[in-house]
Amino acid sequence: MDINKEIAYKASDADRMIYRVLPAEKGYQKTVFQAMNYSVLAGGKRIRPILMLETYKLFGGSNKAIESFVAAIELIHTYSLVHDDLPAMDDDELRRGKLTTHAKFGEAMGVLAGDGLLNYAFEIALDTLDETKGADNRAVIRSLKVLAKKAGIYGMIGGQVVDVEAEKQYGISKNRLDFIYELKTGALIEAAMMIGAILGGATDEEVEQIEEVAKKIGLAFQIQDDVLDVIGETETIGKSVGSDEKNQKATYVVFEGLEKAKQEVADLTDDAIAILQELPYENPFLTELLRWMVLRDK
Repeated sequence: MDINKEIAYKASDADRMIYRVLPAEKGYQKTVFQAMNYSVLAGGKRIRPILMLETYKLFGGSNKAIESFVAAIELIHTYSLVHDDLPAMDDDELRRGKLTTHAKFGEAMGVLAGDGLLNYAFEIALDTLDETKGADNRAVIRSLKVLAKKAGIYGMIGGQVVDVEAEKQYGISKNRLDFIYELKTGALIEAAMMIGAILGGATDEEVEQIEEVAKKIGLAFQIQDDVLDVIGETETIGKSVGSDEKNQKATYVVFEGLEKAKQEVADLTDDAIAILQELPYENPFLTELLRWMVLRDK
C-alpha cells in the first residue's frame, strides 16, 4: 500500500463532501463567505475527515448523515487554525505557503470567518436531523453532543486556554502539558473517530474503545511534533528546526528527553493499534493511517 497516494485519494473524496456545503460568495455579507472559503480551500491533508470516514467504514456504516459530519469536523478544525493565526494568538501571517486569513482579509474578518466556520459547521450537522429517522436520528444527536463537547471548553478550546497561559513557561508541570496535548490536539481526533463509530453503528463499548485509540494517537501525534522540532529538517517539516527551544516552549522533549519521547510515541502507537485490533472488524488502511500520523517526518 502506498499510504501517501491512498491519503491523497481519500482526501479528494472528503473534499467533495466539504466543498458541496461551502457558502456561495454573494450578498451583503459575501466578504465573510470569501474569507471562510479561502480558509477551507487553503489546503491540508484532511486527516480528521478521513479518520471519521474510515472509522465509519470499520463498523460498516450506512447513516447518510456522515457526509455532513465529515464537512463539519473540517470546518471546525479550519476555524481553530484561523483563530490560532490571529495577532492575539500566534500572530502568523503564513500558513501552508499562503497568507493566513487575517493577513489577507484583515483581523476583524479573521475573527468573523473563524466564528462563521464554527457556527456553520453546526448548521450543517443539525440539518441532518431532518434527513434521518429512528436509530440513525439518535446517532446524529449523540454525534452532535460529541462534536460540541470535544470542540468546546472541555475539549479543544480548553486545551488552547491552558496552552496560551503556559507560553514561555518551562516550569509548567508535565501533567499540564499532557492536558494541553490531549485537549488541544487530541480532542478533534477523538471527535472524528468517535462520530465515525457512532454513525457507523458501533456499540457504546466500541465507541469507548475508539475514543481510547484516538486519545493515544492524538497524544503521540503531538509528541512526534516535539521530536521533529529537534531532529527534523527545516525543508521537510516546514518550520525552523529548534523553534520550540528558541521560543522557550515547554515540550515533551524538554521534560523527558529526546529518546524517551521517541519511545513514548512508539508505545502509544502500539497501544492504540492493539486496542483497535481487539475489535471484531478490520480496516487495514485505518491501521496504516494511524501509524503514518505518528511516524511521519513532517
